[in-house]
Amino acid sequence: MRNLRWWHVAVVGTVVVLIALMLIERAPLHSFIGAVASMAFLVAGWFALSRFAEADRRAAIGLVAVMILACAVGVAFFPALAILQTIAFPVLWFFGGGTRTALVANVLLVAAVSIGFLFYGGFGVDNIEQTAITESISLGFALALGLWFSRVYDGIKERQALIDQLEAAQEQLTALSRDAGAASERERLAREIHDTIAQDLTGLVLTAQRGLRELKAGKTAAAEKQLELLEENARNALTETRALVASGAAVGVDGGGLGFALRRLAERFQRETGILVTVEADDAAALDRDGEVVLLRCAQEALANVRKHSTAHAAALTLAARDGQVDLSITDDGSGFDPSAPSTGFGLSGLRERLALVRGTLAITASPGGGTTLVATLPRGTEATA
Repeated sequence: MRNLRWWHVAVVGTVVVLIALMLIERAPLHSFIGAVASMAFLVAGWFALSRFAEADRRAAIGLVAVMILACAVGVAFFPALAILQTIAFPVLWFFGGGTRTALVANVLLVAAVSIGFLFYGGFGVDNIEQTAITESISLGFALALGLWFSRVYDGIKERQALIDQLEAAQEQLTALSRDAGAASERERLAREIHDTIAQDLTGLVLTAQRGLRELKAGKTAAAEKQLELLEENARNALTETRALVASGAAVGVDGGGLGFALRRLAERFQRETGILVTVEADDAAALDRDGEVVLLRCAQEALANVRKHSTAHAAALTLAARDGQVDLSITDDGSGFDPSAPSTGFGLSGLRERLALVRGTLAITASPGGGTTLVATLPRGTEATA
């Protein structure tokens, strides 16, 4: 009943029909005036209270009282006004405030209309019997239809409550998905920055320090080479930074393939650190671009650890294909470490997460003083997930 437009039409239309009926039957003047006054009271009460009755309990009680009183008084002046019960019964069910209260209101309406019949026709036995039969039938139909209406309306409310719960759950899932996507993107960017820009910046610092030492020692030519290397590394870092800012795309593998990228990485690393790096790349070890980028990042992180922790003199990168998978092995002759010891860095954990995105694995073999070997393995035909 939130939209009362058709109920307004029903109330006013019923009143107009009843007034026309009284005119056709030429009701006595006092009956006509009393009946019209009761219907005017009903219409005024309806328009004054119906729009508030659903939300305001006092307005609902007032509307129920108006309906009962108007019907009783109207029937006392003109019996045909009992037709108003066809509107009053559903109004009482809707605004009664529960099944029990609506049942009581329906009984009160029937009792009030019965009293109106008796005032109009007298308190003779025949009139009492006829009134009792008529109003008992009316009450029976009203209760049957009202109870059915209540069950249907309760079912509608339950379904609406379920729909509201589902919509709220969907909104929560959407928010959780959005938060999870944002967290995943932050992790991806953290890995990219750590494996590319952070490593480049580390190389820039070391190259600048070496150039400064050469310059202080008066070795102008060596210092010039370090400056050239510094410029080259800075340009590479700028390229990777622009790629990340522009589209978030992974960078590092161009048209030359993974083998070419590994050789270029090894050459650059050797120039920066003086550590000899050899590369063996199997041309059959072909992967899609996402897989190549993952393995290139593994090589970058492994060589960064060699530079920072190993005190190695030589390292080797080996790319090989076997049994439907591709292995990248990075070995150094440095001081090694204990793989079972807790790690506080981001590098190895970031590598494992990056490899997991393409169903890859990371194996570490190391011992204090015995060097370190990292083996990153990827199955063929995998693609990184977003």
